[in-house]
Amino acid sequence: MRPDLRVEMLPVASLVPYADNARQHPPEQVAQLAASIGEFGFTVPVLVDERGVLIAGHGRVLAARALGLAEVPAIRLAHLTEAQARA
Repeated sequence: MRPDLRVEMLPVASLVPYADNARQHPPEQVAQLAASIGEFGFTVPVLVDERGVLIAGHGRVLAARALGLAEVPAIRLAHLTEAQARA
């Protein structure tokens, strides 16, 4: 079964960071991401589960917050199990 992969705009405030995210995003990296988004726009959507928990894109969301963006493009991956989302 192919999942429906649509990009939708989601409010930044509604996105929930994954509590056990192993990746760290130092301020320098967030600043670089913000500069890139500022220059080129938000070109890579974040990935979220059906509840709005981030699967991928934590650094981009931090950069979006730093830029004061109200919304970011996102793809909802509702078809993943919890184990798949953690992976």
